[in-house]
Amino acid sequence: MTMLVMTGTGTGVGKTITTAAIAALAVAGGQRVAVLKPAQTGVRPDEPGDLADVVRLAGDGVTTRELRRYPDPLSPEAAARRSGLPTLDPGEIARAASDLDTGHDLTLIEGAGGLLVRFDGTGASLADVAWSLGSLVIIVAEAGLGTLNATALTAEVATKRGLTVAGVIIGAWPAEPDLASLSNLEDLPVAAGAPLLGVLPAGLGEASPAEFLAAARAGLSPWFGGEFDPELFAGCASAGK
Repeated sequence: MTMLVMTGTGTGVGKTITTAAIAALAVAGGQRVAVLKPAQTGVRPDEPGDLADVVRLAGDGVTTRELRRYPDPLSPEAAARRSGLPTLDPGEIARAASDLDTGHDLTLIEGAGGLLVRFDGTGASLADVAWSLGSLVIIVAEAGLGTLNATALTAEVATKRGLTVAGVIIGAWPAEPDLASLSNLEDLPVAAGAPLLGVLPAGLGEASPAEFLAAARAGLSPWFGGEFDPELFAGCASAGK
């Protein structure tokens, strides 16, 4: 059984799409896959959340579980405080992940925002969950200017907390990459202290399931069952520019 903690360098970096892409490849490879979203914020009870996108893109063969939902688009701690709803603690999240892990080949735990976003008033975060589970961390990063600092900070915190960063994935590669984005293909692995395990195109969330699976296969490393080659991608991206 394998558990991966999916964290981002911030909000809106493509974390849910990346989670869905990894899930889609695993399902296509015959694996039993679960996705755990401990805290969904900014979504009302009657609205579809991130897990609905995962199922839409990766297929209904994916088991999903959400532990808390808060209507305000804030950190889980702030959203819980504002709504008066119960907070989360790492123990509850770890138990849910372990429960899913017993019946699945791959369990993906998708955080809210970055690695240190607070779940409760004690400062508990996704980093505590990853440590308690002993799971690898995947960093989903932006492509362009500013991403190196955010990625390096995330990786440094992870390492100091005894976590292992398995790799970094660019969650939304622009159709027309600028100089910073092209340069970051080489520099992001240095900032993360881990390999570049994939690059997914921007707008992938609008794809059909078949198109999504094809893009996931092309954009993710063989480590996930894909065909992504970072050197080949960098060469083609630079040539296209």
